[in-house]
Amino acid sequence: METESSSAGGDSEFGFAPKDVDTPKKKLEMDLNESMLGSMAIGAVFKDYNAKVNSLDFHRSDDLLVTASDDESIRLYDTANALLVKTIHSKKYGVDQICFTHHPSSVVYSSKNGWDESLRYLSLYDNRYLRYFKGHRDRVVSLCMSPKNDSFMSGSLDHTVRLWDLRTNVCQGLLRVRGRPSVAYDQQGLVFAVAMEGGAVKLFDVRSFDKGPFDTFLVGGDTAEVSGMKFSNDGKVMLLSTTSNRIYVLDAYSGNQLHCFRRDPNPDGHALEASFSPDGQFVLSGSGDGNLYAWSTVSGMQVSCWGNNNGVPAVVKWAPRRFMFASASQILSFWIPDLAKLAVPPIATNMDVGP
Repeated sequence: METESSSAGGDSEFGFAPKDVDTPKKKLEMDLNESMLGSMAIGAVFKDYNAKVNSLDFHRSDDLLVTASDDESIRLYDTANALLVKTIHSKKYGVDQICFTHHPSSVVYSSKNGWDESLRYLSLYDNRYLRYFKGHRDRVVSLCMSPKNDSFMSGSLDHTVRLWDLRTNVCQGLLRVRGRPSVAYDQQGLVFAVAMEGGAVKLFDVRSFDKGPFDTFLVGGDTAEVSGMKFSNDGKVMLLSTTSNRIYVLDAYSGNQLHCFRRDPNPDGHALEASFSPDGQFVLSGSGDGNLYAWSTVSGMQVSCWGNNNGVPAVVKWAPRRFMFASASQILSFWIPDLAKLAVPPIATNMDVGP
């Protein structure tokens, strides 16, 4: 079961040496603060996409990033050296949501061809499909891998959430929901959340999800659909991105709303992703004005804004345990600290937080 084509190589442009991002032999732990955050600048740019990037994911332990694009490509990057490692084309099925499994050479992704909504388990090493997961009858809009085992979840516009295991193509569980669902695991892999129409967020115990949610939160005053949801690494807070261009930060235990951040709408109508920094202190998101913004989860204040000439950065994620994040429109950008703005030696650009 092979995909249609693959290749390596690609074009990138560098603002300052990506080698300054990491010195593996001399690891120095540091806290991310507002000064370090404000120094972030584009270190590498990849302009060889023919359409916008739909989603991206960092591997949890290896220096790898994978992207999915409307040009029907899946691209694998070495983030330590800012290099494109491989390009695989999925012209028959298209590619939309994508995430790494625990193995650095395999991913799960959803289709975007309008007629086959199966999920595909793909080996990037030898360009081979390992398994198909069939059941959804409409586009998959949310995909999440368990941080602890081979389980993963998918949420679809067919108003269902399905639970899967990489070891079998048999669906492990089915939840029927209202409207567009968004799914997320907590970082312990013990709880998962499902957000749905009307601002409802339901929490389930992974071991007994069939008994129903053990808690339900309501995001009052906003009935917009949730386009994305994430837990912080420490599990204390969670964020919800909505189609009304708001980001809500909630207490993950009580469901109380801590902060609400607003963004300009994306001119093309696509949802804007938001992401926690690895230490959970900051929320990062692109905006319809083309800029990137960061807010403090402690004070609720905007703490950084970066101008961006590469289109609306609708897709944004922080790298695990690194002073680095990636943003994407039709152009992929890697952001790292500009050490010239800081009195910090190059060996201080690693961050050791999270699981």
